[in-house]
Amino acid sequence: MDKSMSLADLYVVLVEPSSTQFHIIRDLLASFGLDHIRHVDSAEAALTEMSASVPDLVISAMHLPDITGTDLVMKMRSDVALSDVGFILISSETDVRYLDPIRQAGVVAILPKPFVAEQLKRALYTTLDFIEPDSISLENHDIEDVSVLVVDDSQTARHHIGKTLRSLGIENIVEATNGKEAIELIDNNYYDLIVTDYNMPTMDGKELVDYVRGRSGQSSVPILMVTSENDVNQLAAVEQSGVSAICDKPFEMNTVRGLIQKIVV
Repeated sequence: MDKSMSLADLYVVLVEPSSTQFHIIRDLLASFGLDHIRHVDSAEAALTEMSASVPDLVISAMHLPDITGTDLVMKMRSDVALSDVGFILISSETDVRYLDPIRQAGVVAILPKPFVAEQLKRALYTTLDFIEPDSISLENHDIEDVSVLVVDDSQTARHHIGKTLRSLGIENIVEATNGKEAIELIDNNYYDLIVTDYNMPTMDGKELVDYVRGRSGQSSVPILMVTSENDVNQLAAVEQSGVSAICDKPFEMNTVRGLIQKIVV
């Protein structure tokens, strides 16, 4: 599909209390051709701005004068009008209590401080890809007929994954909140692809993969694990259990598209 939008068309709300950081980010955005930028210094001001005019993208710091960037993205995801707006976090924060909910919420990118210009530019192009994605072309399947089971205990994560899959042309999507629910569905339905989180209550992603590969009636179904888990040993155990591919949260549309084209054959 030919993209009708360019970086210059993006309307960005930049939430940054630091004047110095604001000027750094604004100047970089301008160098990429973006000039439709509204600067605010608090989450309250950002939400007020967004209620008047919904942006294509919010770029925010983590620590704001009123609430955190985590709280801001959660407020956006709970608002129907703002639930699909792209979000980029720029922060030096490393505490998983702040970062994991943002990863689960389906943000475009989490950039460190300091970041390099290319990281921001890549995140902007990822935003465009989420707004105007190319559908998937599969050699042996009609994309409209592909059936996908999405397993994640986070409602916001399921929403984001489902939105991504639909953007790629996949409409037949069923959801489960943990591995135990997924097993009940797998035992009674056929799926072309399972997309699962790793950390879930009742039954986690590895246990689900073990069940599918060892005890289910569709042991060869492709399994894509989309996770914020960063423990190398745990992820290595998952890979050895038979997962088809692992994708980080947050993920890029091109990454998911490429993985699905590779594993759904």
